[in-house]
Amino acid sequence: MKNTFAPITRRAAAIALLAAPLLAHAADFPSKPIRFIVPYTPGGTTDLVARTVGQKVSEKLGQPVLIDNRGGAGGNIGMDAVAKAAPDGYTIGFGAISTNALNPHIYKSMAFDPRRDFTAISLLGTSTIVLEVPAVSPIKSVPDLIAAAKKNPGLPYATAGAGTSMNLAGVMFAQMTGTELVHVAYKGSGPAITDMLGNNIGLMFDNLPASLPHIQAGKLRALAVAGPARSPSLPEVPTMAEAGLKGYALDPWFGVYGPANLPAPVVKALNEAFVEALAMPDVKAKLQQAGFSPRSSTAQELATLTQTEYQRLGDVAKKAGMTAD
Repeated sequence: MKNTFAPITRRAAAIALLAAPLLAHAADFPSKPIRFIVPYTPGGTTDLVARTVGQKVSEKLGQPVLIDNRGGAGGNIGMDAVAKAAPDGYTIGFGAISTNALNPHIYKSMAFDPRRDFTAISLLGTSTIVLEVPAVSPIKSVPDLIAAAKKNPGLPYATAGAGTSMNLAGVMFAQMTGTELVHVAYKGSGPAITDMLGNNIGLMFDNLPASLPHIQAGKLRALAVAGPARSPSLPEVPTMAEAGLKGYALDPWFGVYGPANLPAPVVKALNEAFVEALAMPDVKAKLQQAGFSPRSSTAQELATLTQTEYQRLGDVAKKAGMTAD
């Protein structure tokens, strides 16, 4: 009798042989340095968090975690490099609410699709967006700002870049206050803060960790924070809702992603390392002091968040007519 199962058996064996090296490699992970791409310029929130947490992940895994800053296009350049990397766990990226949920709705051309081109690894936490002015500004409160914006339509505001969560915060502010603001997109928080300190631009929405030292030094004045609760770093500064914008709340989130199709053992190893690092008291204290709220998750929780936020922010961007090209 002809053995009809032989071709299937041989094919299955061939597949197993091809997969064996990959599985063995994953089981030995990591055996060399890991590149952690931060898709923004040095000096911002993501850079601070990546370097702080990356050091602990390196100690846990026994291999260096090398921070690779690749700014540009609202984070798209860096995350595209992650999407196109080999799915072996040796290239991971610092994704955000912008790169992995908002950007596809506001850029005309995207080199990747965050819903299918990444493997979620773990949440890193959330940041606080602060609305601020130079210390010499006559604007001392959110009502003052609204009055000034209505008196001077086209009032410019700075952010760390087009399509960022800070840009979204500005759009939401203008929508909810019925004012006309003009977005001035910088290449990172650093250059924008420099112009704020020089009084070359009078208003900024920024991630708090980058601006906090200047607020504490009295060089910038915080008017409000964008989240649903006050920041422990600035307990005296009201939320937007407390300042009169009922219903205003925006909490930017950040997470670690690898290329699509990362082997499960690699995801497990990376997830455990990041979860452990984010739970360390010294890491938590340092990040909280800088205005960042550390929070880890399972890989599936981050994957689910990415999908739901993609839909939610798509609706927001469409309603606002947001574009970044």
